[in-house]
Amino acid sequence: MDLSKSLATGLIIAASFLGGCASNHAQEQAQSQSQNSRTNAAVVDTSDPRDPLEPVNREIWDFNWDVLDAYILRPITVTYVTVMPQPARTGLVNITDNLQEPANFLNNMFQGKVDDGLDSLARFLINTTVGLVGTFDVASKIGIERKREQFGETLAVWGLDTGPFLMLPFLGPSDLRSFTGDYVDGFAFPMSLLEGSVNFARIGISVLETRAQLLDQEAQLEQSVDDYAFVKNAYFENLEFRVTDGKSGDKALDEEQLDDFADFEAMLEGNDFDSYEEPSEELDDEAADDATKLNDAPVESDEKPQDTKEAGKSKDGN
Repeated sequence: MDLSKSLATGLIIAASFLGGCASNHAQEQAQSQSQNSRTNAAVVDTSDPRDPLEPVNREIWDFNWDVLDAYILRPITVTYVTVMPQPARTGLVNITDNLQEPANFLNNMFQGKVDDGLDSLARFLINTTVGLVGTFDVASKIGIERKREQFGETLAVWGLDTGPFLMLPFLGPSDLRSFTGDYVDGFAFPMSLLEGSVNFARIGISVLETRAQLLDQEAQLEQSVDDYAFVKNAYFENLEFRVTDGKSGDKALDEEQLDDFADFEAMLEGNDFDSYEEPSEELDDEAADDATKLNDAPVESDEKPQDTKEAGKSKDGN
């Protein structure tokens, strides 16, 4: 755990240094905003209460996205995805996931989820032995699904708030509660036994696979009005989804679907006339023949009674 402790210490020192620089920048910005229009003042008033360190976090986000990701992380990730075969990637991910199963077991137990905790313990024993140190996810194939729980989520269940939002150098979005939880999870067996290059490889694989999953979402991020706010909101929504085991996310999704359905229904109601107008103008030959037959039908019905009356008159005449 020497590398993890050194990494955590380095992050704290970096955050403190950037915090001092950002505080001076914030003072200069406050003085300039006092001389600007009321519009700028309104922007300051709408700051996110979850993000009291926003000036610092935005500087770190710009550094992470414009420098680290653009010139280091993304090129390495693209090369990793291109060169590494999918079976090998799956095996590496399975190994890193298997190392976290004991922590999942403890956190499930701490949250009162005994069955899920036993599943996590069973997954670790099965995948470590039969699955060749976790290379193959045998437990999932026999119906024992992964029940991931982190100590930060355990703290949330115990009633602890997230604390301030943190944009960490190299590591990306986090919060004080989750950052503390990740540090505590690092002491769980067997991750506490990982040292040096092995632990660095585990972290590297997790970072690369996480970045690889975001390659398809880059366009959505680039099209957002405020990329920093987009990432922050997505982070908190995902965090709430994990803490509540998907319950809050399902509720929010249902409400969003209802709103979308209402808009879609209103759109259909507004286009009903047009939807019926177009087919009548572009009838094919068969539809035209059918329409002709329908138009001729009333004429035939009028002629038949006349024929009947004429036949009756002829009978009377005879």
